[in-house]
Amino acid sequence: MLDNKTIEIIKSTVPALKEHGLEITKTFYKNMFEQNPEVVPMFDMGRQENGAQPKALAMTVLAAAQNIDSLTNLLPAVEKIAVKHCDCGVKEEHYPIVGKHLLGAIKEVLKDGASDEVLDAWAKAYEVIAQVFIEKEKEIYASRVK
Repeated sequence: MLDNKTIEIIKSTVPALKEHGLEITKTFYKNMFEQNPEVVPMFDMGRQENGAQPKALAMTVLAAAQNIDSLTNLLPAVEKIAVKHCDCGVKEEHYPIVGKHLLGAIKEVLKDGASDEVLDAWAKAYEVIAQVFIEKEKEIYASRVK
């Protein structure tokens, strides 16, 4: 899991995520779709256009930051999101793309507020959170093959 310093840094970003979370996720999707167009078919572009998807992701990132020291609190949400990911064909190899663009969007939006220390902490946290999703999605995919 994550060390105490990383947890402390992630929790310190909660106010910035409350203020700039939606801008971060809109930037994230814009950059990801431009630089990795192969992922676009996995997304409901209507939910992109009406802002529902960026808002949902912003709330998920905020919840992850608020619960970084007790990620088990997020398991009910992880279950629902993982099912949607499997319905859309998300695979393990897509997570590095998402991580790259999420960290990039944090840096782009927060500028100096996203120090190397903050970005390193979020990179560590993202790896842990991504692994939770990857494992859950493997279970779902396996259950669908039977």
